[in-house]
Amino acid sequence: MPPKLKIATFNANSIRVRLPIVLDWLAKETPDVLALQETKVTDADFPYQAFENAGWRVVFRGQKSYNGVAFVSKQPLEDVVSRMAPGLGADEEARYLSARLGNLFLVNTYVPQGYMADAPQFQKKLKFFGELGVLFAREVRPDQPALWMGDLNVAPTAIDLWDPIRNAQHVCFHPLARKAFEETRNSRWVDLFREKEKGPGHYTFWDYLMPTNLEKNRGWRIDHILGTPPMAARLTRIWIDKEPRLKPKPSDHTFLAAEFERE
Repeated sequence: MPPKLKIATFNANSIRVRLPIVLDWLAKETPDVLALQETKVTDADFPYQAFENAGWRVVFRGQKSYNGVAFVSKQPLEDVVSRMAPGLGADEEARYLSARLGNLFLVNTYVPQGYMADAPQFQKKLKFFGELGVLFAREVRPDQPALWMGDLNVAPTAIDLWDPIRNAQHVCFHPLARKAFEETRNSRWVDLFREKEKGPGHYTFWDYLMPTNLEKNRGWRIDHILGTPPMAARLTRIWIDKEPRLKPKPSDHTFLAAEFERE
């Protein structure tokens, strides 16, 4: 039986700081593709040689100190695009990367966090979702295999964060953010984690500011792998690997991985 197709996503919160954690995880899990966000490094300073020395291919788009996205893969990816389609203006920062693995279309995004609901950054977040929706309508047919992954900075439902009442107006659970996310999903994207796990208490992010949040599992599920219906049909397993979050000098996020039947 051929091995499953394995795809993963991870907000590294500085790839140079988190490089040992990422390389260890890659060696252990050997995914076909890992999407990275918040690499926080210019393209000139991206540590691509460390990945290549370990036998990995890597493509990336970065900027100094903020944002940044990358794909790490076993095989070369094709049709790599580091900006949204022409005419879409929310992509002045390094937040979008797409590529193809065979006939599978891959989209890696780091959606703006939003800062505060009454701040310009929140409107930027809503605009980013809106322009992604335009791009998806142009480029992603629901009957074709595609995956959209990354730190999307939204907890879709009340079971996707530890305290939905206290955080009702938080920019990652705000009604307008969730509405924008659902409109971007449309009927095109299936929340793959919820295909396999219906219950609460499953998170990918635990805030640094409260060290006890991790111990008490006070987190958020804001990192996602979504798939078109053909990929949802091929999904065999999806899981959150919390172990890297427990290591010294971790990211405030952890890895989300999914396995699919190969065509």
